[in-house]
Amino acid sequence: MASDNVIISCALTGAVTTKKHCPAIPYTPVEIAEEARRAYEAGATIVHIHARNDDGSPSWSKETFAAIQRETRERCPVLINWSTGGAGPMRDRVSHLSLRPEIAALNMGSMNYAKWNSAKGAFAFQFVFANSFDDIVAFAKEMQANGCKPEMECFDTGHTNSYRVLEDMGLIAKPYHFSFIMGVVGGIPATARHLAFQAEQVPAGSRWKVIGISREQWPLAMAALSLGGDVRVGLEDNFYLPTGEMATSNGDLVAAAVNMAKLSGRGVATLEETKQILWPA
Repeated sequence: MASDNVIISCALTGAVTTKKHCPAIPYTPVEIAEEARRAYEAGATIVHIHARNDDGSPSWSKETFAAIQRETRERCPVLINWSTGGAGPMRDRVSHLSLRPEIAALNMGSMNYAKWNSAKGAFAFQFVFANSFDDIVAFAKEMQANGCKPEMECFDTGHTNSYRVLEDMGLIAKPYHFSFIMGVVGGIPATARHLAFQAEQVPAGSRWKVIGISREQWPLAMAALSLGGDVRVGLEDNFYLPTGEMATSNGDLVAAAVNMAKLSGRGVATLEETKQILWPA
């Protein structure tokens, strides 16, 4: 039987927000690795990582990912989850998989991606987030070739059910690993009822977690804990603690998630337990 303990993941930096939005956002490999350490010491066993240039702009440089991996490994044994999403040609978005992180994010479908600024009554930005089945399969093959477990990122219900294609092709291994991103304009709404519906779509024995955007993070985390799911927090998704105070590090957000898990009556998975859950013997 799968453990009921909660796997806590932390998304350290993302690719869009800057230190102007939140001073704790890390840019350099050392800064990112230090945030990985803080997240691990607070209770996270997986860290999701985008690479950045030293000025904060996004990077797909394999050398930068290698530096982040090296600096992180020197500080803690946390499991590394590379991003493969966003803009840029596929060859750039998969080259760093040869560094063989334990996990890699796999976007499972296309969507209209937008951020609505209610104060101005206009979109702050918008674009089509294109992930064709050809691309999804190609990414999955790269992950399989490099021994990375796909974390299937689902922004809507159709994305969740797209796992069937990869299953039929033998490109994913059980237990499957899903992430439900909720609260993006153009994707599934950030409500507990929608989360429950998403959780019903995955096959028995799978592991799933919720990724709530901005202030929706904490209500959705509470819902996931009650439904038996896992939780992702981190400065990529949200800057604020449940109190409304801005976090000073990713460790602050992880500590809040740990406390929330304990209040729900569930334990927090250790590193070794996380490995056993995602890669059972």
